[in-house]
Amino acid sequence: MEFNVDKCKVMHVGNTNNNSSYYMEGSQLTEVSYEKDLGVWISADMKCSKQCMYAFNKATRVLGIIKRTIRFKYTKVMLSLYKTLLKPHVEYCSSAWNPHYIKDMQLIEKVQSRFTKMIKNMDGKTYEERLHWLRLWSFEERRNRQDLIEVFTRVVQAIRG
Repeated sequence: MEFNVDKCKVMHVGNTNNNSSYYMEGSQLTEVSYEKDLGVWISADMKCSKQCMYAFNKATRVLGIIKRTIRFKYTKVMLSLYKTLLKPHVEYCSSAWNPHYIKDMQLIEKVQSRFTKMIKNMDGKTYEERLHWLRLWSFEERRNRQDLIEVFTRVVQAIRG
C-alpha cells in the first residue's frame, strides 16, 4: 500500500518526546498539534477541549435547525428529535474523549440544557427539574454509566478468560 505523503502528518505526544523530524520519500512530514481521526479531534496534549467545542458547535447548529423548523414543540416530538438528531453528535465516541475539565463538561451539558428549555411547558423549571420531568439523564451521568458498563464488561471477560 502506498502512502500519500501530503496527507501524512506527525504529532509529538508526551513530555519526554524528543520532537524529531520525520521524512517520507524525501519530504519532511508536517507537524501538527491537533488532528481529526474517525470524527474525533485528538491533540498532542491529549486534552479533549477541541473535541468538546466541535461537538458543542455541531449540536448548536442542530438546535438552531430544530428551533427554526419545529413550530409545536411537544414533549414526545422533541424527545424523538433529541434522540435522533442531537444526542448522536454529543455522545459520538465519548468514551474516547470523555471530558474531565469542568469547563468542557459544562459546555457539553449546556447543549442539553438549551434543548430542554425549548420544550413546551418547561418555563420556570431548573435544569435538574426539566431532566427529571423528561426522564433524561445528564450527559455526565450517561458517560459515567457508560464507563461503568465498559469496566464491568472487561472484568467479566477477564474472569471468564
